[in-house]
Amino acid sequence: MQLAVWTYEGPPHVGAMRVATAMEGVHYVLHAPQGDTYADLLFTMIERRNQRPPVTYTTFQARDLGKDTAALLQDAIREAAERFAPQALLVGASCTAELIQDDPAGLAEALSLPCPVIPLELPSYQRKENWGAAETFYRMVRHLADPAVRPAPREGRRPLANLLGPCALGFRHRDDVVEVVKLLESMGVGVNCVAPLGATPADLRALGRADFNVVLYPEIGAEAARWLGRTFGQPAIDVVPIGVGATRDFIAAVAAVAGVDPAPALATPTSRLPWWSRSVDSTYLTGKRVFIFGDATHAIAAARIAAEELGFTVCGLGCYNREFAREMRAAAAHHGLDPLITDDHLVVEDAIRAAAPELVLGTQMERHIAKRLGLPCAVISAPVHVQDFPARHSPQMGFEGANVIFDTWVHPLVMGLEEHLLTMFRDDFEFSDAAGPSHLAAHAAPVSAPEAVPASHDTIPWTSDAERELRKVPFFVRGKARSNTERFAVLEGRAQIDIATLYDAKAHYAR
Repeated sequence: MQLAVWTYEGPPHVGAMRVATAMEGVHYVLHAPQGDTYADLLFTMIERRNQRPPVTYTTFQARDLGKDTAALLQDAIREAAERFAPQALLVGASCTAELIQDDPAGLAEALSLPCPVIPLELPSYQRKENWGAAETFYRMVRHLADPAVRPAPREGRRPLANLLGPCALGFRHRDDVVEVVKLLESMGVGVNCVAPLGATPADLRALGRADFNVVLYPEIGAEAARWLGRTFGQPAIDVVPIGVGATRDFIAAVAAVAGVDPAPALATPTSRLPWWSRSVDSTYLTGKRVFIFGDATHAIAAARIAAEELGFTVCGLGCYNREFAREMRAAAAHHGLDPLITDDHLVVEDAIRAAAPELVLGTQMERHIAKRLGLPCAVISAPVHVQDFPARHSPQMGFEGANVIFDTWVHPLVMGLEEHLLTMFRDDFEFSDAAGPSHLAAHAAPVSAPEAVPASHDTIPWTSDAERELRKVPFFVRGKARSNTERFAVLEGRAQIDIATLYDAKAHYAR
């Protein structure tokens, strides 16, 4: 066991909570000790929901362990059913309460409640949050979907699809659903149900009415889609429409399954990414080295966009959810890389430092790592912080999602270029730090001259001319240039680093 400052995924009961919170008419009774109610903060403070999640905790304390904690759980289940009158009730235990082995499923069944009760057995010490969300959704679909509900005859009606996987605390899930629904409607395909986000237990009963399923987020919806395929014979589309190319592939897949014409959806794409990525302003981005890490779905999609649509060079690719290791290995092999599959953020930080990328695409953790390393970064995947739940419409999927992605990824590099230009001209009389801002306070007191770029504490000394020359190197690769030059000087046995050494090292490592 490791003590970590951050974690990519919480325990599986947090995943169950994400499903319950995403749905309507569902309540979750969680057998948990006092202090395990911290998960409320994820929804009210980070996702900024206007109401707390529909969860009742038993909140037993240490003194209760000598009594009948099973009775506490039954009382909580009974009171929740009476107070909230849910259409379906989830019952489970947190990682701490799991050790008590009170059997929430059996205790709930003994109460003979008027609503369906779905017991959750989530092994907290073997599995994590995304698996918990997927298992919870699968259990609900299996328990509630009515086998007697089947699609109506196709004559005189448009095909119907279920959208599976959108969830609470997901990365832009709400906005992605809007874009995917638009795409389907442009092809004459209707939406039978979006689940779990916004769905009710009654909606899950009618899942069999759809002709096919669209798995938007495999981490959450894939297992339920497989069961629906076996039970109802519904084909599943697993092409995730993130990026222009993937969106076109998605449209083609829907058209093939639904028997509709893809031309209307392909005729007038609203994405400006292809033109922008070919424009003169973007040519300096070609070949930029990018390191990508996140959940498997978003990371694999990001690698395709980076390599095929923006002309970047993918120098690192990985994910934290081991359940998708096979897919990640295949994607990494396509880019000629060894995959990084880990949930240890310190390992990710070491990999980023070793790769020396010019852009990092990742989670909230990679944003902090990149900030420490002085690298531009854009967030592409959960886990994220409050700023990644914007009030504005900001999808990742569809053609409009491609526009958002272009802006989100390119702006950190553009700002890096501006900083680099300011650094290059810092000795110019108009742009030096001592000149002060030209567009604000004309009579502002001049600031002190900047200190030289600090040298490593245990390396060969640099001359002032070499330090000045080093400042002309873009800030996001300056650290790599310094370390390479110092390594070269040690190998060459040079007593100090001057301008000649700097350029000799550059030529040496360019070979």
